[in-house]
Amino acid sequence: MKPAAFSYVKPATLGDALGLLSTHTGDAQILAGGQSLVPTLNMRLSAPDLLIDINGLEELSGVKLEGNHIKIGALTRHVEIEKSSVIAEHCPLIALAMPHIAHPAIRNRGTFGGSIALADPAAELPACICALEAKIEVVGKGGERKIAAKDFFKDLYETDLKDGEIVTAVEVPVVKPKTKLAFDELSRRHGDYAMAGLAINAEMDDKKIENINICFFAISATPVLAEGAAHILNNGIVDDVSLKKAMEQLESDLDPLPDLYASRALKMHYAKELLKRNIGNWVS
Repeated sequence: MKPAAFSYVKPATLGDALGLLSTHTGDAQILAGGQSLVPTLNMRLSAPDLLIDINGLEELSGVKLEGNHIKIGALTRHVEIEKSSVIAEHCPLIALAMPHIAHPAIRNRGTFGGSIALADPAAELPACICALEAKIEVVGKGGERKIAAKDFFKDLYETDLKDGEIVTAVEVPVVKPKTKLAFDELSRRHGDYAMAGLAINAEMDDKKIENINICFFAISATPVLAEGAAHILNNGIVDDVSLKKAMEQLESDLDPLPDLYASRALKMHYAKELLKRNIGNWVS
């Protein structure tokens, strides 16, 4: 199939892009990497009147270390992040996740901001930035605002973005000393959509967890922070007893949505096994 007819414009500045969005409310879509948008256009699942190509906005690209956080531009390609020494040193959780994102051809074009703005429930990066307590920078005609990642993802493919706003960057705190990280996912084949996955960001002193964020993806309509399980593991020695309690707590923390590949019960099983195999090696 071919897409429905649409107009195309490539603005020279971010201000021009925002102006076009404000005058075409609901009728325009942003083109960044295009790895999700172009297939939906071809299948006519998306039919915008206007396509706004922001690939010329160089100010939205790049990875920069700014004090105690890393600023990742929305147009930064996955491959750039995958090869970034700044990410590898200061944000290793994202470095762990990058090889799991689709295939090299898609990582060559796909963008960090595009993955965040699309809010695919099976995507790796939304869960990572929730676990890392990142902030998402968005800009609209009303100005700039920063949104905590855990508040940005609202429902299936729905975010806190308002009409006329664009994701411009994500601010991720640099890794702290004594940090323990884990990233894992289950898929039918490498590069396929995840059937279940998790990202863990913890501060530990020997075997004692001082603070932990456990974020699951491909389980529900949005990334889910397992706050009850985290509470059980916080401020305590990780052992078989606490791990078992945390796994049982997932029954309350998560409300899995079944899909073509897994029932609700199987999704819950996946979640528990992912938690077990990623924290199990921390057991004293």
